[in-house]
Amino acid sequence: GLARSGVAACEALVTRGALVTALDSATHATVVQRAEQVEGLGVRVVLGPDAQTLPGGADLVIASPGWPPHAPVLAEAARRDVEVWGEVELAWRLRGPDPAPWLVVTGTNGKTTTTRMLESILRSDGRTAIAVGNIGVPLVSVVTGPTRYDCLAVELGSPQLHSVRSVRAHAAAVLNLAPDHIDWHGSFEAYRAAKRVAYDRCQDLAVVNADDPATVQLADQAHVGPGCRTVAFTLGAPTPGQLGVVDGSLVDRSGTPDGVVLASVSDVHPAAPHNTANALAAAALAGSLDVAPGSVFQGLRRFVAEPHRIALVADVDGVQWVDDSKATNTHAAVTSLRAYPSVVWVAGGLAKGGEFDDLVRAEAGRLRGAVLLGTDRDRIAEALARHAPAIPVVEVSGEQTDHMPLMDRVVTAAAVLARPGDTVLLAPACASWDQFSDYTERGRAFADSVERLVVAGDSGGAT
Repeated sequence: GLARSGVAACEALVTRGALVTALDSATHATVVQRAEQVEGLGVRVVLGPDAQTLPGGADLVIASPGWPPHAPVLAEAARRDVEVWGEVELAWRLRGPDPAPWLVVTGTNGKTTTTRMLESILRSDGRTAIAVGNIGVPLVSVVTGPTRYDCLAVELGSPQLHSVRSVRAHAAAVLNLAPDHIDWHGSFEAYRAAKRVAYDRCQDLAVVNADDPATVQLADQAHVGPGCRTVAFTLGAPTPGQLGVVDGSLVDRSGTPDGVVLASVSDVHPAAPHNTANALAAAALAGSLDVAPGSVFQGLRRFVAEPHRIALVADVDGVQWVDDSKATNTHAAVTSLRAYPSVVWVAGGLAKGGEFDDLVRAEAGRLRGAVLLGTDRDRIAEALARHAPAIPVVEVSGEQTDHMPLMDRVVTAAAVLARPGDTVLLAPACASWDQFSDYTERGRAFADSVERLVVAGDSGGAT
C-alpha cells in the first residue's frame, strides 16, 4: 500500500539497502504521485490489478493497515510462509540506541482524543513528545528521523496491532471493546485478539477500563512483561489502584490511598462522559512516566479536540446541531447519543458488519426522530421499526432526485423533526466510504449544510 505509512516504509527500507517493490491496487492521481516519489528512490512499483500478486523472491511483506489478511497478496504470503509485518513492527525494529518509550493507546473508540490528550499532558510536563501511529506522522519516519523524543504517544488501530510481533510498550491502554472492523478481521474474536496485542510484552503499566470488563479480561489474558502493573480508570469513585471521579474532580488513587486531585471534570472538553474517561486514561498513561499532577491539569486545559468529534456546529432557536461524524460504529454512536437527552439522530453509511438492535433498544427513549442515509440505512430502519416503532424515520436516498445535495436534504429533514431542546446529532454508527471520501468530508458536508440552511435562516422556520 502506498499511503503515508507505505511511503515511509519504502524510504526507510531503501535507505538501509533493501530491494523494495511497492504494491497498490489503486491507480488514482494521489497514488500515482506517491509511486513517482518512491520510484525516484529506486523502488519498483506495481499498481492496479497486478498488485494483487506477491512478487517472486519476496523475503518480507510490509502490509498497510488497509490490506486485510484475506487480501490475495497476504494470503499468498501466508501460503508461501513469507513473514508479514506492518509499518508499526518495522518502526519498532528500526529504533536507534536508547529509544523513546512508547505509550500505546487503542480501543474501539476514543483513541485519537486520548492520544492527543496524552501528548498535551506530556508536553505540559516539559517532555519532548509527539502523537504518532494511526494519527500524525508515520512511526517509521519518527523513529528514523533526526529529532530525539523523550516519549511517543502511539495510537494503534486493530489492523495495525494485527501485524505486531515484538513491540514492547512501556505502557498501554485499551479504552473499550465492542464489535468493529468485523469485515476486516473476519470475526469479533479476531478483532478482540488484535486489541489484546497492545498489552502483550507491556513493560510497566497496563491501563484498563473498570467500567468495561472486557478490557480487564484482555489484560488478564495478555502476556505482559515481568513487573508490569495494572491500573484501572472509572467514571465512578475510584478505589485504591484506580483513577476516577469524586465530586466533579478527576482523582488518581493509583499510587496513594488518599488520592491526588488532577483536574476538574469541567477542564475536560468537549464536555461528555466518554471524554472524561479518555482524560483519565491519558492521565494514567502519563503517570507511568511520573508526570506531575499539575501537568495533567495544564495538558487537559490546553488540549484542542480533533474536528468531527461531538463538535457543536450551531445552536439555533433552542436546537443544537452537533457533528460527531467520527462515530463510525455502534459503540461510538451509543456513547455520543448518551451525551444528549433528546436527539434527532442522523445515521447510516456502511455498517462494516455491525448490528443496530442493541443500540436502538437501549437508546430509543432519547430519540425524537431519525434521518437515515447511506448503503445500510435500511438495516437501521429495520432496527428502529422493531424496537422504536413510534419514532418518526426519514430515509434520504443517495439518488439525485432534485437539485439539492445529499446532506442538504438530510439537514432539511432533520430540521422538520427537531423541536426546542433537541440535539440534531450526526453520529452515523457507520463508515462513510459509500457516499463520502471519509468521515471528515461527511462531517464538513453536514456542518456546511447546517450553516447554509439553518444558521442563515433558510430552513423555512422549522427550527
